[in-house]
Amino acid sequence: MPATPENEALLTPSEVAAMFRVNPKTVTRWARAGKISAIRTLGGHRRFKAAEIRRFLEQVEDTTEA
Repeated sequence: MPATPENEALLTPSEVAAMFRVNPKTVTRWARAGKISAIRTLGGHRRFKAAEIRRFLEQVEDTTEA
């Protein structure tokens, strides 16, 4: 069953940072710069779509291998 916006997994900046092995502040800067898109919670926290982050990670890995 394909993921719908209601049930798609969301990641915190710390979880994304762990995937890229960077500081969570770096993830926040990427979001501000438009490199990755963020969803804001009602409390103002950023959350990131897991599928989009995985695609971005693959792109980054492809460019570092070349």
